[in-house]
Amino acid sequence: MRGLAEVYRQQFRTTFASFVQYRASIFIWMIDRILDPVIYLVVWSVVSRSTGGSVGGFTPGRFAAYFITTMLVTQVTYTWVMFEYEYRIRHGSLSFALLRPIHPIHTDLVDNISSKLITLPLMILAAAALIVIFKPEFSLVPWAVLLFVPALLMAFAVKFITEWTLALSAFWTTRVSAVNQGYFVAALFLSGQMAPLTLLPHPLQVAAALLPFRWTISFPVELFLGRLAPREALIGLAAQAAWLVLGLFLLRTVWRAGVRVYSAVGA
Repeated sequence: MRGLAEVYRQQFRTTFASFVQYRASIFIWMIDRILDPVIYLVVWSVVSRSTGGSVGGFTPGRFAAYFITTMLVTQVTYTWVMFEYEYRIRHGSLSFALLRPIHPIHTDLVDNISSKLITLPLMILAAAALIVIFKPEFSLVPWAVLLFVPALLMAFAVKFITEWTLALSAFWTTRVSAVNQGYFVAALFLSGQMAPLTLLPHPLQVAAALLPFRWTISFPVELFLGRLAPREALIGLAAQAAWLVLGLFLLRTVWRAGVRVYSAVGA
């Protein structure tokens, strides 16, 4: 454990230096992260006003609270490993990672956490500006706000493990763009990023609950906004824990099988 902690410390230093060096690209990326929820917020606010001031119990102020919170939750839970694994295998860079004495997942975890530590304060400032502009209606419940923290951490863990496992499909097919796009389109609809899940047709709500999507974005957002009863909150935390355990099992199984068939394709 002491050796792993030292590896994490050194990797944090390296990753921080890398992100600081590429400040412009991070800034451009953050603009995209801010624009998406703002567009959804404006669209749904217009729809709400055109239908008498409310859609499914969401007023423009509640839509503002929902999408501003969603923006911050998405910032904490995002990962990018699915876009990189194909490159690692096709160009052989994974071979060097396999020679290291620790599992490659640790490097990706440190990179993700470092990115969030750098960008989250700026996203909070952006959220503060959006609060001034759109005047959201927050209905916070103390116990729900307290449970929001572990729910948010669990959401990141579930999303990270799920996407890291799906990225391993590159072991068997070196072109995984279709897998990535299919996953992210499903996540856009079923995780609550595009609209609150309560506004979707019932079959889609069921699909979102049975799959991990709801538990990575919508659940912590709903919890923070006080839209869940205590029993629903406990069920949500249990669902997150179940998906985390299942994800770890699948990751271990798929990783072992993938490494057996791995061969670097080359540039």
